[in-house]
Amino acid sequence: MADNYLLKIYAKFLKLPLGRKLFSWYSARRAPYFSTVSPLITELRPNYCEVLIKKRKGLQNHIGTVHVIAICNGLEMAMGFMCEASIPKHLRWIPKGMTVSYPARADSDIRCVAEVPSDAWQPGELPIKVTAYNQQGTVVVEGTITVWVSEKPAKQAS
Repeated sequence: MADNYLLKIYAKFLKLPLGRKLFSWYSARRAPYFSTVSPLITELRPNYCEVLIKKRKGLQNHIGTVHVIAICNGLEMAMGFMCEASIPKHLRWIPKGMTVSYPARADSDIRCVAEVPSDAWQPGELPIKVTAYNQQGTVVVEGTITVWVSEKPAKQAS
């Protein structure tokens, strides 16, 4: 996967001071909705992505925990970046749905993780495991984001 465009960009940013912050800022601006949670992409490699969401007033619900929709936003970002860093060049993906459960209170900063096995990239439905953890390592949200993987159309000769 050394020739993956996203992993190349990520590697370039990591060489800079504050590279992870700069990459996260750059990335969130390219998909503006993600910037609402001020994400920090802390790890990106084939079949795995981790995004940190800081607990702050603008993301809290009425009981002072991180709102689950903000966490879902972080999980979706982790899933999307994991897909882009992993999918073979001849395939493409699009999300189809998300199911989540909330087993514990999100009472701290949240670590959002998306991962798949390396042999998962085949045409058809691909269920991607997504998990959000609090600072103590307790699972606060877990679920699946299903994406549809298909062959890219053949390029037309002009």
